[in-house]
Amino acid sequence: RVLIINGNLFMIKRTLYFGNPAYLSLRNAQLVLRIPDIEGNDALSEPVKRNAERTFPIEDLGMVILDNKRITITHGALERLLDNNCAVITCDSTSMPAGLLLPLNSHTLQSERFQAQIGSSLPLRKQLWQQTVQAKIQNQAAVLARCTSAETGCMAAWVGEVRSGDTANLEGRAAAYYWRNFFPEFPGFTRSREGGAPNSLLNYGYAILRAVVARSLVGNGLLPTLGIHHHNRYNAYCLADDIMEPYRPVVDELVKQIAAAEPDKSLLDDLTTRLKAQLLAIPTIDVTIGGRTRPLMAAVAETTASLSKCFAGEMRRLAYPQL
Repeated sequence: RVLIINGNLFMIKRTLYFGNPAYLSLRNAQLVLRIPDIEGNDALSEPVKRNAERTFPIEDLGMVILDNKRITITHGALERLLDNNCAVITCDSTSMPAGLLLPLNSHTLQSERFQAQIGSSLPLRKQLWQQTVQAKIQNQAAVLARCTSAETGCMAAWVGEVRSGDTANLEGRAAAYYWRNFFPEFPGFTRSREGGAPNSLLNYGYAILRAVVARSLVGNGLLPTLGIHHHNRYNAYCLADDIMEPYRPVVDELVKQIAAAEPDKSLLDDLTTRLKAQLLAIPTIDVTIGGRTRPLMAAVAETTASLSKCFAGEMRRLAYPQL
């Protein structure tokens, strides 16, 4: 899909997921997929053998996910993927995203934008975080009202009470209320990286969202490490973690829909290929931003572009989706 955003063409990039042994290389600006051990393998069907080699235009790719220890990718393929601002994600032995590879030089005004970001004032960053928290709580309230029968009047009130820098930590208060009411079908649910279902689905979905945001930040010439609020010394993607906050409810709602369609909730403990395939649709989910419907990947591009303008002193408000 191709959209026109602010007078510029924007292509909705594809996400490729590789969960089996594969050899990835470059040929004629195409990513070439070759499945190893095809010849003489009688266990494979004829259609699989006929499709043992496939090609994908690299300019169409926005994200490549590598989820098998027997995947080999050539340096030439990696170089061309990064040249086209494609995020490359590697997964660990539990199939959870463990690494993210992004280009170092993806914008013509990168140095200028780095300086504007680094030189941004504390009051500006606090105001941007205030807007971020307000948008997040507003979107959480909208999704909670859509997906449950929980009362959301308190969350609407908290949106108006958020102050510069969110000194009263209304983000935390809203999150506690939100998670206490969002998954009644999972008794005693607690949101945690190591918790039970559907935490693994949320973790995977957030990792995909984080990669989308980090890719867009780099594409706009910004440093994903320097956050406006998050500042963990061990976190290389503090700014991505900041900007993705109002988008998290998109993932929550998708996970809610996946859980509702599964009668046996115990099956949600394992991240199967079927479940991951549904979560990989996150970049293409439609959201409303600035009164227009956009795929999430395009909306994130608007958000990060507005952030760059805020750092440059050209704008004072971030463009966030309204769910």
